[in-house]
Amino acid sequence: MAHTAPVLVVDDDAVSRHVLNHALGAAGLKTVIATSGSAALEWLAVNTPSLVLLDLVMPPPDGFAVLKALRSDPRTADLPVLVLTALDSDDDVSKAFEMGADDFVRKPFRPAELIARIRGQLRMREYVEALGRKERDAKVVLELTQALSSTLDFRNILFTVVRRIAEVARVDRCSIVLVRDGGSIGYVVAASDDKELRDLPIELDKYPEIQQVLRDGEPLVIEDVETHPLLDLVRAGMPENGFRSLALLPIVFEEKPLGVLFLRGKRPVALREHELSLARTVANATAIALRNARILQTMRDQTQQITFAKFEAERRLKALQHYADFFQAAADGIIVIDGEAQVLFSNPRAHEITGRTEDELAAGVFQLLMDPGERKRLETIRLGFPRGEFPHMVDIAINRNGARRILSVSFSSVLREESGTILVSFRDVTADRATAVELTKTKDFLERVIESSVDSIISADMHGVILLFNRAAERVTGFVAKDAVGSLNVRDIYPPGNATTIMRLIHARDHGGPGRLEGYRTEVRGSDGVDIPVLLSAALIMENGKPVGSVGIFTDLRDRLRMETQLNAAQEELRAREKQAIIAELAGAAAHELNQPLTSILGYAELIRRRADDVNATRNAAAIILQEGERMADIVRKIGKITRYETKSYVGSAKILDLDRSCDDDPKQAAG
Repeated sequence: MAHTAPVLVVDDDAVSRHVLNHALGAAGLKTVIATSGSAALEWLAVNTPSLVLLDLVMPPPDGFAVLKALRSDPRTADLPVLVLTALDSDDDVSKAFEMGADDFVRKPFRPAELIARIRGQLRMREYVEALGRKERDAKVVLELTQALSSTLDFRNILFTVVRRIAEVARVDRCSIVLVRDGGSIGYVVAASDDKELRDLPIELDKYPEIQQVLRDGEPLVIEDVETHPLLDLVRAGMPENGFRSLALLPIVFEEKPLGVLFLRGKRPVALREHELSLARTVANATAIALRNARILQTMRDQTQQITFAKFEAERRLKALQHYADFFQAAADGIIVIDGEAQVLFSNPRAHEITGRTEDELAAGVFQLLMDPGERKRLETIRLGFPRGEFPHMVDIAINRNGARRILSVSFSSVLREESGTILVSFRDVTADRATAVELTKTKDFLERVIESSVDSIISADMHGVILLFNRAAERVTGFVAKDAVGSLNVRDIYPPGNATTIMRLIHARDHGGPGRLEGYRTEVRGSDGVDIPVLLSAALIMENGKPVGSVGIFTDLRDRLRMETQLNAAQEELRAREKQAIIAELAGAAAHELNQPLTSILGYAELIRRRADDVNATRNAAAIILQEGERMADIVRKIGKITRYETKSYVGSAKILDLDRSCDDDPKQAAG
């Protein structure tokens, strides 16, 4: 029978030590040699042998002193001691037995007898230890099963169980890991080194040893994690200076694994059979206790899964606790949901925006809070979360107290270690969206007005870069709006120096300003380099009292100037025709006016010729001739002075030049 602990040989005689060492080595027993009592006590202070082979006769401290020290120390009080003595006195032998020796051999000894006595003591020691272990194990099993059968504070009971198992099995940590059917997450519900631990989630793909035990339903012992092939794939992610030895026992109920009893040590060590047997017994008792405590039903029953999910949610909310003050004071509504869109948390602003209480939100699913028409879109958004798709500022409709409101909603993931936890923030933008619609309508109307204007409208920033260029501007200048906006400078559409002059005039107070210019006659330069006459009205665009740009309205004067030219030509032609008409009328009037005095002259001349003998008649005739002659002279004078004329009725509807009125010096009487 092999023994891991060595036999301690205490003897001051070199020959005796050599013989003893050779005899024990030949029997397959490991030995440690101490040459004196003090050396033996020093070694025993830090080591425990399987048996002590003790010589009684030695320099102080002798064998009796060493034996007394062994029996007074609780750690070595039950250690087998075989005394070697050359003394013949029965008193010495009796004294050795009284002080606690288990057997003795007289020197000189026969090796076979010595080895037989040593093996007998070792077997007896093993029997005693086995009986003691069974008694202790029975007490532990009774203690733990009684604890597990209790229904009082089941969490503390589980902690008591794993703590006692860790003590009995001499491991550094014992824990209970529970797993839902087919789940990929396990939960550490109790650990011997942490009384406060509750439902710590672990990813099972990082624990292949747990997966194997759950799959096979058989215990698994790993003496050294650094060499075991099962852990090759996860060894790189294991912490340094972690656990070196593992033992896992399935917790099985009705042939279904509920989890594992997980024992771990910091040093490579193989658990003894009785320790594994004890752990297996406790694991079975734990399975029954879990069933009695309805944890099995919690993990298998759908209703209890919801309770478990709620417990999970509460645990995750605890992790969010340090955000609580911020959430409570946030101006936006904030809701935390899980991967199934179940509401886990909501702040006061969320209650106000949605019109629902905290309890109403906590009992609902996020999609069901929104307008029915939005639920399909929200489900599509939810399905994108596992792919890392978290939309921002999405407009979603909600019915609040019968009124339809628009919310701007943003989604983001929180707690990276807790996949599926989503933070939803939102604000009511109903009024903003209505204003935006009206602004869009107004903007569209203004754009249509600007585009429909017959006048060119051009706007630029304070650096002169063109920002607006309507169709009329395209038509007048020949530039294309898409090429002009953002590329051309207003200086490019003016003859050299005009832009500077116009900006100076806009700022001047005597042209409608400051900041405004009205009815200014100038020129713009078209895309073909030809200057175009325009009438300009311009102004600065002000924002918060500061100019941020300018706008100009240009009226094309080319058609107007062409019309003025044509009108002037028509007026000149009309004047020429009027002059011709005046000449014709003047000739007719002159002929008519001259005809009468000439007729009178001729008549009276004929009368003088016939009445030459009548002196009075001659005088009268001469006076008339003189009068008519003067009249003719006056007509000639008036014709020379004519610059304006009027007509008067002559015979019937005929009109002749009214020389009297035309030559009237009074401007009020003259015809224009």
